[in-house]
Amino acid sequence: MRARSLHAVARHGTISAAAAALHLTQSALSQQLVKLEREVGQPLLVRRGRGVVLTDAGILLVEHTNEILTRITETETALEARRGQVIGRMAVAAFATATRAILPAALRQLRLHHPDLRLESREHDPDTALGLLVHGDVDMAIIDEWLPAEPHLPDWVQAAHLIDDVSELALPARHHLLTAAGPISLSACADEHWIAWESGARAHDWLRRALHEHGHELHVAHTASEHQTFLSLVAAGLGVALVPRLGRGPVPDEVTLKPLDQPPVRRVFAAWRTDTTDRPAVQATLAALRNATT
Repeated sequence: MRARSLHAVARHGTISAAAAALHLTQSALSQQLVKLEREVGQPLLVRRGRGVVLTDAGILLVEHTNEILTRITETETALEARRGQVIGRMAVAAFATATRAILPAALRQLRLHHPDLRLESREHDPDTALGLLVHGDVDMAIIDEWLPAEPHLPDWVQAAHLIDDVSELALPARHHLLTAAGPISLSACADEHWIAWESGARAHDWLRRALHEHGHELHVAHTASEHQTFLSLVAAGLGVALVPRLGRGPVPDEVTLKPLDQPPVRRVFAAWRTDTTDRPAVQATLAALRNATT
């Protein structure tokens, strides 16, 4: 449907990004848009720099076709449910450790039992994955929540809990805290140089809040986006870090993992759009993810 092409451009801002999301060539997508402009008799896009923006007519068309596209998705879901076949595309977006620790087994199970399902996976942080899900670029997202609560989701998104992932404190060899018997309190780490995610990441914000509740400020010396990098930096004696168990690779000899007395737990969820709940592919994927986390 040509309206989907316009929606994709509105979301992604460039023809190339929209074409990639729709699995079309840029030429094919441009042809769809030209035909759509010819049908409505008005320009829908104007170029601005390297991207494109919608004209007033384009914005109006997107707004008025949102409900239509939602109804089409619901109809496609109902038809698949009626046939009971696990078919079509199933694109899953997941954060790095879930991609490493959960997706391989789940996708393998789906490929073995549902060969007509077209599987795709993408590695993204939870917020980006959720955005892709909401916009229809993926069919399921694996997200996490560091607070002891359900994730905050739009009304048209549902989620199911998969697993709780406990984090431990990674310390350099011969660190003074290693002399303590039993679990370590977070307060004892208040003056440490931390290795953490960038500010704004869920794990970073949890750690900042947790230390603040103990009357301390977070001092981040080094940031990274992979827990294995955290461990390498800890091994070099550059600081301490929280490292979840999920997807954890080899721990360097120069690093010791110690439990905290109040260990942080991130809750991992699978999320999907409510209008696709009855789709057999969604239910099959959810089952495969649950099997991979038990």
